[in-house]
Amino acid sequence: MFLFSMSLTVISNALYHVLQKSIPGAAHPLLSLIATYAMAVVACLALLPFFPFKAGLVQSLRELNWVSYGLGFAIIGLELGFLLAYRAGWNVSLGAIVSNVAVTILLVPIGMLLFREKVSAMNLAGIAVCIIGLVMVNYR
Repeated sequence: MFLFSMSLTVISNALYHVLQKSIPGAAHPLLSLIATYAMAVVACLALLPFFPFKAGLVQSLRELNWVSYGLGFAIIGLELGFLLAYRAGWNVSLGAIVSNVAVTILLVPIGMLLFREKVSAMNLAGIAVCIIGLVMVNYR
């Protein structure tokens, strides 16, 4: 599951950016998101039998909290942000890397403060390389 889950993430993320960049410029951005999420609901319903409830539907719904709903708002911002970034002229090859490196840099202190994650000297060196790379890919 360790490698499968990351492979699914990488493949889906690459496909996400290719498809996001390919949305027609004339398509209304919010209608595009509505169509996207309608398809996501259908896909989740189709996958539900492969991930059965441990305690039934009602109990599983009770176990949800505000985080699942907050995540929905974050995802809307992510989707709309990338759609608008690509329409503004960001290259698919650079838009994703700039975003991912910047997010990673933001998540390091968040992980340390909120989740008590540890960062080694080697991790800090890697972060420095990422920052240098971020400057280099944006240098004109």
